[in-house]
Amino acid sequence: MAQEFTLGIEEEFQIVDPNTRELRSRVAEILDEGMMLLGEQLKPEMHQSMVEVGTGVCRNIQEARADVVRLRRTVAMLAHKKNLRIVAASTHPFSHWKDQEITPNERYFQLIEEMQQLARALSIYGLHVHVGIENRDDAIHIMNAARYFLPHILTLSTSSPFWIGRNTGLKSYRSEVFKQFPRTGIPDYFGSASEFDNYVKLLIKTGCIDNGKKIWWDLRPHPIFPTLEFRICDLPSKVDEVIAIAALFQAVVAKLYKLLRQNMGFRLYRRMLIEENKWRAVRYGLDGKLLDLGKQAEVPVRSLILELLEFVDDVVDDLGSRSELEYIHTILKEGTSADRQLRVFEETNGDLHAVVDNLIEETLQGVLEPGVVSAASPQPA
Repeated sequence: MAQEFTLGIEEEFQIVDPNTRELRSRVAEILDEGMMLLGEQLKPEMHQSMVEVGTGVCRNIQEARADVVRLRRTVAMLAHKKNLRIVAASTHPFSHWKDQEITPNERYFQLIEEMQQLARALSIYGLHVHVGIENRDDAIHIMNAARYFLPHILTLSTSSPFWIGRNTGLKSYRSEVFKQFPRTGIPDYFGSASEFDNYVKLLIKTGCIDNGKKIWWDLRPHPIFPTLEFRICDLPSKVDEVIAIAALFQAVVAKLYKLLRQNMGFRLYRRMLIEENKWRAVRYGLDGKLLDLGKQAEVPVRSLILELLEFVDDVVDDLGSRSELEYIHTILKEGTSADRQLRVFEETNGDLHAVVDNLIEETLQGVLEPGVVSAASPQPA
């Protein structure tokens, strides 16, 4: 392909005490050595119980996997030195947001001043996938069409069924927490890059935002990099899940780019209709039904995911991601992190500590080298 669909993957991890299994506001303890080893690929976030890592610009999904594994391994070992663990999931099963300390940074203080409790309560963790698109008008056209598939792919990533010790009944409670922020959710469509730019300029001119980073949609043209940034997903617990989902986003972009080059349009739907599907994804995950808006009918999610895989199939070999995408079938069969958390919860008679222990193990599945002490083993108190 002439267009290189480069990849970048950002993961936000929970910092957890292996003895109490609670969130710990101790990111500062791993930052100094972490930044020596990883540089700008590691950074703190608003809550000190979170640490974020981001890959470099990866030419293909294999490079992305190698960087994701390296970053998880490095951060896990840095945490282990401080008797801490990392967890890949979008909410902590029982820790309360009010107990998490804010990182002392002017940007975060300003955000809290603006958003008040909404910002303080934002103890959620996400996965962001960047796919490179050089031409900004192409990026807008692809974003318009790709919005339709966002709820589908959210169902594959769900990892936040619990909130402050309660089974919420939702598969992605993170989505509902973030929904309280302005400028979130499914974006509407734009006729061109200039139309989108004028929208951003108007918000800045009228004091709504001071920069484009405060547009937090589920999919956006990145305000700095020449990428489309997919932000809808929960953070899956296993690396294989992260890579499969990133490969699927890349394939969707490549397929829509191919159709665009062939002057073949993809039907666009209003935000309000796609939001109906997002709610179903949030509530039921893989076990629900989404609306096939073309057929105007409910269809089981798993059937729609198989249709999506078929839709992108003709670009997969060009991308070299067939093996990575094959793992989508495993997710369809075994369920997501949310499904597994709920199974552990049921099998242990509601033991949320056991849920955290399982998350710690899954976070490092396929990450630690043979012979390395398990990063899930608690140390004596």
